[in-house]
Amino acid sequence: MNRRDFSKQSLSALGLGLAGAPAVTPALSFAQGGPVEGTHYVKLGQAAPTAAPAGKIDIVEFFWYGCPHCHHFEPSLNAWVGKLPADVAFRRAPVAFRENPFGMHQRIYYALEAMGLLPSLHGKVFQALHEEGLKLDKPELIADFMAKNGVDRAKFLSVFDSFAVQTKCRQARSLADAYKIDGVPAIGIGGQFLTSISLNGTPEKTLATVDFLVNRLRKGK
Repeated sequence: MNRRDFSKQSLSALGLGLAGAPAVTPALSFAQGGPVEGTHYVKLGQAAPTAAPAGKIDIVEFFWYGCPHCHHFEPSLNAWVGKLPADVAFRRAPVAFRENPFGMHQRIYYALEAMGLLPSLHGKVFQALHEEGLKLDKPELIADFMAKNGVDRAKFLSVFDSFAVQTKCRQARSLADAYKIDGVPAIGIGGQFLTSISLNGTPEKTLATVDFLVNRLRKGK
């Protein structure tokens, strides 16, 4: 989903009835020999910063909790992440094309990360927006949701408003700028390449392109 799509649709519509929305581009067939630069992925003109430990390839998913395509991508992505080889480091970076609700949703992610609650609540945030029709665009609504899921309301709001979370949000925005992100879901590979479902057509082809590029970086290409 790109910036233009976000501006065309009402934010309330993005949270309702779109859990199974397909990618916006028809499935593409790889040319013989694998994904094609300029078609299935792009090479960055200037390298983006990476955060993986030495000897590991940095993979970052850019997403927005309110994006139906990101929600649809989650099962395939989670299965892929669960099988990553030891030399690949995966992380997520929530985008903020504007402050509300993108900025609010960024802060949800990093507050959950700081509290060690991503494993239990990351998926539930997607579910709340896309399957339950909740509007998590104000601190009090977000706090209500967290309280219903067993999180201390006051503690969550303290972390949500913390300098550490605000710093993480600024870093995520800088990283998205470095990768020139204009739509999600998108995946950055090693600070060198960017791919997305809109370029590949399906989650499976997108992840196959990521695997192709990871192998390319392993070979130093």
